[in-house]
Amino acid sequence: MAFDYDKLQSAVRMLLEAVGENPDREGLLDTPKRVAKMYAEVFEGLGKNPEDELSAIFNEMHEEVVIVKDIPFFSMCEHHLVPFYGKAHVAYIPRNGQVTGLSKLARVVETVARQPQLQERITSTVADTLVNKLNPHGVAVIVEAEHMCMTMRGVKKPGASTITTSVRGIYQESAGARAEVFSLMRG
Repeated sequence: MAFDYDKLQSAVRMLLEAVGENPDREGLLDTPKRVAKMYAEVFEGLGKNPEDELSAIFNEMHEEVVIVKDIPFFSMCEHHLVPFYGKAHVAYIPRNGQVTGLSKLARVVETVARQPQLQERITSTVADTLVNKLNPHGVAVIVEAEHMCMTMRGVKKPGASTITTSVRGIYQESAGARAEVFSLMRG
């Protein structure tokens, strides 16, 4: 996806003016350019299909749980355009020995998070991406995050953590399997 840097810079300049700042003062001269560059990076997941990150699939006769936990991510709340950040924990049980590279799970999280988002959507999109591409026996995703929209504005509660989960396959069907994988992911 192509970003319109000129339009972004213009918007930042107008924002500075709208809050009563002088965008021509020394400290702000390059701010529109820096912010435009930052937004291009923060939103680089726009227009990307997270399934493309799972291009490396290997045959390894392993049909037990695979977990990558504590995957750090940063995203932007689509309601306030302020950051939220945290960790994702991703687990799946391969079917017919179809496994993917461990780093690919982190790349899926990164691709999904790098667009205007909701935490709930990140959680379910990561789970659905694994189901669609790998057809595993089960998928479990936990996302823990702190939202700056709750920390710096509104209710102003720094340190509050939001936890969301998504389960598919065997983890939907079996409370015991779900409890076991959640214990491993959070432990």
